[in-house]
Amino acid sequence: MQESRNQLVYYSDVRLLACLLLCAFALVLTGCYGRSKPTSINIPARDFTVQDSDRSVTLSQLRGKIVVLNFWATWCPPCVEEMPSLVQMQKQMQGKGVTVLAVSVDDDADDYHKFLKDHSIDLLTVRETGKKTETGVIAPVSASYGTYKVPETYIIDRNGVIRRKFIGAVNWGQPEIVEYLSRL
Repeated sequence: MQESRNQLVYYSDVRLLACLLLCAFALVLTGCYGRSKPTSINIPARDFTVQDSDRSVTLSQLRGKIVVLNFWATWCPPCVEEMPSLVQMQKQMQGKGVTVLAVSVDDDADDYHKFLKDHSIDLLTVRETGKKTETGVIAPVSASYGTYKVPETYIIDRNGVIRRKFIGAVNWGQPEIVEYLSRL
């Protein structure tokens, strides 16, 4: 009698442990999946206007084009690294209705203009004054997109809907990216 009672307790404990492990595993899986897709995907892009000393740009003026919205800064090594491929992709895809809008979050206008000139940046670019902090950058437009660290890039379709988000430097000449942009 005592032995069957011990077996019953043992099997109850094993079932409870298995159930707890299964629940923990399910929580881990849903947590990973929930974070793999940014919440801003498949929603309309927030309209904005940025005006610097050179130009004023309003996102909604680009409706009907595929917009590659890139937040960047001259003091950001990954931003500097990806800029040549952005320029090259813009040249390659411009005839297919793709426009790069590069929004700099530099706080220093002179650094921004020097960078554009020194690197022959031939893109639609505008400077939104941002403040660099230890944890990222604070700038109103980029913050409205949830961007506090650069580079971050949003792909916005012809109807103004965000279709993809890239975090970090990207080689924009990759065949997969060019094909993706061609299909939008």
